[in-house]
Amino acid sequence: MWIKKIKINNFRNYEQQEIKLEENINLFFGENAQGKTNIIEAIFLSSMGKSFRAKKDKEMIKLNSEKAEVEIEYQKSDREGKIKIEIGNKKNIFLNGIKLKKLSELLGNVNMVIFTPDDIHILKGLPQNRRRFLDIMISQLKPNYMYAINLYSKILEQRNNYLRQIREENKDENMLEIWDEKLAEYAFTIYQYRKAYMEKVKEKIKKIHAEITNQKEEIEIEYNSECKTKEEYLKLLKERRKLDIIKGFTTKGIHRDDFVIYIDKKPISIYGSQGQNRTAILSLKLAELNIVKEEIGENPILLLDDFMSELDEKRIKSFLEKIENTQVIITCTEKIKVENKNILIYNVKEGSIN
Repeated sequence: MWIKKIKINNFRNYEQQEIKLEENINLFFGENAQGKTNIIEAIFLSSMGKSFRAKKDKEMIKLNSEKAEVEIEYQKSDREGKIKIEIGNKKNIFLNGIKLKKLSELLGNVNMVIFTPDDIHILKGLPQNRRRFLDIMISQLKPNYMYAINLYSKILEQRNNYLRQIREENKDENMLEIWDEKLAEYAFTIYQYRKAYMEKVKEKIKKIHAEITNQKEEIEIEYNSECKTKEEYLKLLKERRKLDIIKGFTTKGIHRDDFVIYIDKKPISIYGSQGQNRTAILSLKLAELNIVKEEIGENPILLLDDFMSELDEKRIKSFLEKIENTQVIITCTEKIKVENKNILIYNVKEGSIN
């Protein structure tokens, strides 16, 4: 799988740009704040239908413009395709010229793995960062997963609203059972997807990390959830009902899931060095890459935003050795040398690519 061409109009700091890409390595270099990451964001948007950094779609529209457009042409082993996304008063997504009704229809057409400096927060930051990592990855492979997430979120919001009504308006708390039943149903569905994915990550990451560290470190992952069965979660909701009413929100559920990474039996978020955290996230991303390849039968596109700032030369070499036959799109501040690889180099300056 690879992207042949990108067209962007009034996107971030780009007015109009068309970029042809190489099937192997594509390097976008330039000083900071010139528009390199915007290229990565445009590709991510085409794959996932949303940004990995903007909270609102309108943030991606160029200043003083009414609408932004991103279009990519891609090649898979069995077909070609074109995705176009328009962002204005609302967002429109087109696949091969046909307007899509649901975001889930976009997911899985272009698979990618993204690596950014902020990914270090997957390990060191809040649990929501780790859940987001899972959501992005699984939804590409299983579009029905995102459908279940959206339904769970809607039911959760409704339940939270009713909890506050019980507290403030003395509504009948037995009515919560309606929401509890649906919440538990979707929570267990989500848990099954996450559990299956994390088992694959566990299998892959141990071998990858051992190779990267020359067998000097052992990595393990522990996935934690309170929704392992529908019945178990229903019981938990009932036990915590009084507390939930007092607080005005649902204190337990799939929205509290987390996973912990251990290096030599110690949680990396507490005891890991900066180098260990970087190597662990590298191993996690390579495991992700391998899982996607197994699932779809071909390599996903690899997006490396400001990749070099997070890795020393040894880790860069080790990483690139493990990504044969993969389209890689890299942004960095300086040109790099990549031996035995076809590479296309672009200089990015003030929203223009040369």
